[in-house]
Amino acid sequence: MSEAEIDIGPEDPRQPDVRRMIAESDAYMQALYPSESNHLVDVDALATSDTVFLVARRNGELLGSVAFRVITPGHAEMKRMFVRAEARGSGLGRRLLEALEDAARQRNVDRISLETGIKQPEAIGLYRASGYQDCPPFGTYTPDPLSLFMTKRLQP
Repeated sequence: MSEAEIDIGPEDPRQPDVRRMIAESDAYMQALYPSESNHLVDVDALATSDTVFLVARRNGELLGSVAFRVITPGHAEMKRMFVRAEARGSGLGRRLLEALEDAARQRNVDRISLETGIKQPEAIGLYRASGYQDCPPFGTYTPDPLSLFMTKRLQP
């Protein structure tokens, strides 16, 4: 999959194909974790003014998404990192993460935190390789043996 043929940019999460992909992501997470350990935000929450929702497309085909929402001035939480099965292993997750960090910097966000599940070694590996470090629960999260919390200070 050539990088030149993939476009990443902000889009409305309420589009029908995006809704279907978010349902696919929800099903994937529900297969891995019990409901009390799933911290999924819905499409309407992703469409608010304090949230940036990015999608990756190849020739119009939706391949993945990532979002962040500002939780305090300068601090955002990453949400909805998802790459469809057919695009996994192509480096798309890394490209989405880089696009997210660029969009965050443009909005004066200098720290991004995230919650991910311990049963997702590929995601954890990507975050660690990209400079995210383990941290305590943040915001409204509480400790969960199935959750891993990570944070990163963005360089200007």
